[in-house]
Amino acid sequence: MDYNVQDFIPQRFPFQMLDKIVEVNPGVGAKAEKLLTVNEWFFSKQHLEFGMPRPIAMEMLAQTGVCALLSMPEYKGKNVFFGGIKEATYKDSFRPGDKLELAVEMTKLKRNIGEGHGTVTRDGEVICEGTLIFAIE
Repeated sequence: MDYNVQDFIPQRFPFQMLDKIVEVNPGVGAKAEKLLTVNEWFFSKQHLEFGMPRPIAMEMLAQTGVCALLSMPEYKGKNVFFGGIKEATYKDSFRPGDKLELAVEMTKLKRNIGEGHGTVTRDGEVICEGTLIFAIE
């Protein structure tokens, strides 16, 4: 099934970090893809040497998790806020040309607060993972 990113999240360019939604299981999890290009707004001559700023990977995971939450009928039309990062680990840098596969599995969902575990993989290798908190309004 083909999904449109803008059907799930309210962000638009330049703050929409996802290129494609691959899979959505309402309230359970979601998968997305992002192809990093040299033209991304967060790359500058200084950052190309170091790669994409790492907090942007967490924002990509957060947007992926929001897709899993806002696809639930009870949260349709609501706002989801990125409540924070409980923990995050990075095993490598992110550079132009990387095709990132993002996956978030919701681990807790109670009332209007959710928690999810996300991973970013490149070529089948996990390069970033973290536990995220979501607040639904």
